[in-house]
Amino acid sequence: MEKETVERMLALARKKREEGPLTEQEGLELTALRQQYLEDFRKGFQQQLDNVYVQQEDGSYQKLQKKNLTQEETWP
Repeated sequence: MEKETVERMLALARKKREEGPLTEQEGLELTALRQQYLEDFRKGFQQQLDNVYVQQEDGSYQKLQKKNLTQEETWP
């Protein structure tokens, strides 16, 4: 995400906090910018996790595997 986009998102959030409710158009823009920010963050984090290797007891390395969560282990 570009620096200008992040700055715009922060400016809208600051305006909302300091001046009160945003216009409908500004609110929609802020929501869209936040969604884009989260998508970019998740992609970057997933790329980092894809490059993680765990050393086994025998000294070999294995790629980090995704854990299969049961219904009880998932977040509410």
